[in-house]
Amino acid sequence: MHITQLNRECLLHLFSFLDKNSRKSLAKTCHKLLEVFQDPLLWSLLNFHSPVELKKDNFLLGPALKHLSICWYSERVKVCNTEDWMKNSFQKDFCKRHENTVSDFLLDVCNRCPNLLSLTLSGCGHVTDNCILQLLKNCPNLKSLKLENCVRITDHTLKAVTLHGASLQTLHVDFCRNVTQAGLDIVREKCPSVMLRAERSANMIPDSKPEKRVMLEKASRKFIQL
Repeated sequence: MHITQLNRECLLHLFSFLDKNSRKSLAKTCHKLLEVFQDPLLWSLLNFHSPVELKKDNFLLGPALKHLSICWYSERVKVCNTEDWMKNSFQKDFCKRHENTVSDFLLDVCNRCPNLLSLTLSGCGHVTDNCILQLLKNCPNLKSLKLENCVRITDHTLKAVTLHGASLQTLHVDFCRNVTQAGLDIVREKCPSVMLRAERSANMIPDSKPEKRVMLEKASRKFIQL
């Protein structure tokens, strides 16, 4: 029996064992397998290991997407997570080339994947509070939000969780150095049912030049009280 003689359900099952590149390669062999590749049911789970992968055409975004993970563990992550005022010209140029890649991708997810249940971001140094806010607004069923080493995430994201994270059950903000203890306390107060974890975050030195760090902490406390 030839593979194309299998029914749609069997082909979807077979495709589910393949990575994104293998699925794309197989889809190029015939029209029937291309249709299977383009079936939204095949794309309920997406894992990416660098921002570069987000630009490939080896996957589909759609309402079937339930679980999304973008985890970048390359040494280059350290460059993106360096404070902006400390970067040299080479580092700034490197960051500029992909600064909006993850954020633009997540905004696309907002518009096309309303049934998202879990999102994990690690090492995504350019993801902003506004991006997470839009996700919380557009993906009302989101149950798990795990952020690790995302330097631009601040207490604004925590406040967005209290306002728009009605379905949220798990929140991780590990090694996010611009999250404060005051922000974490407000989440615990307003969302007691959320399983909150913030390893090291509130104990890390936040972004800003040394002479401005005290001002940043005061501004953060004032924001939380609003």
